[in-house]
Amino acid sequence: MMKENNKAIILAIAAVLSWSTVATAFKKSLENLSPYGMLLIASITSLIIFATTITIQRKWGYIASMPNKTWRYFALLGLLNPVAYYLVLFKSYDLLPAQVAQPVNYFWPILLLILLAVFTKQAIPLKKYIGMFISLGGLILISTGGKQSDNMEIPALGLFLGLMSALLWASYWMVNNKNKNKADATTACFMSFLFGSIYLVIGVPFIGIDGLLATSTSDFTPDPINGILSGIYVGAFEMGVPFICFGLAMRKTSNPALINQLCYLSPFLSLFFVSTILGEQIAPTTYIGLVLIVTGIIFNEYFVKKKA
Repeated sequence: MMKENNKAIILAIAAVLSWSTVATAFKKSLENLSPYGMLLIASITSLIIFATTITIQRKWGYIASMPNKTWRYFALLGLLNPVAYYLVLFKSYDLLPAQVAQPVNYFWPILLLILLAVFTKQAIPLKKYIGMFISLGGLILISTGGKQSDNMEIPALGLFLGLMSALLWASYWMVNNKNKNKADATTACFMSFLFGSIYLVIGVPFIGIDGLLATSTSDFTPDPINGILSGIYVGAFEMGVPFICFGLAMRKTSNPALINQLCYLSPFLSLFFVSTILGEQIAPTTYIGLVLIVTGIIFNEYFVKKKA
């Protein structure tokens, strides 16, 4: 058991390190690709990774036997994730500094709490409002503090899209968790990305080749090759490999809480890569705001007694 737990921790750390690099990868890819172009390449890449995993796990027969109702469900789910969620997320990264876009998107657990209260009609425990307001304070600090102290460009549309991406992810999590009996996690991801990739390919003639590339400027011309390579990286290390590693870690561990807690390292490690690779000067308010967002989430997750 000890050996399995050690393997689980290694797999979880690999997933966390992968997720920590993607904010930087998003910005590098968006230098050469439009949000649509990046998502198209990333989605197809992750689809190949999930298909390979399905092949290794010998689940093609299981997929073929799924009822038509389940196929229709995943056809709709694919519109939510990857299409809607990642298009909105990538556009927010296109408009915002990475140090702002990443923490804003991390606000999704608080939005999930609100969605669950609305759709399940269960009142939010009063103590959880403490965590919500702590996280909200962090979000406000990041959204306003950096602009005032470091003259960062933080357009309102970018913030709106960042929050919208968090809302879309919370919605996807809620819908997928409610219907998790339709398929195991790997199969569900494969099916969602299968339909998502189909929708994105169908949209290419309407977008046009130029619509897949970043906008040219007088002193910059997009490099399609670098864009494709960075898009493949995003598909592999945001959508594919870390999910598989994290899923394996959860199956191998006898302490799933520890594996989940390791995920909270990701946004802080991400700021290190944003600073060293992208060269963004991280505003003090970004660090403080991110600490507040994570503190509020942890408070609600571990310090508020859950109802049965």
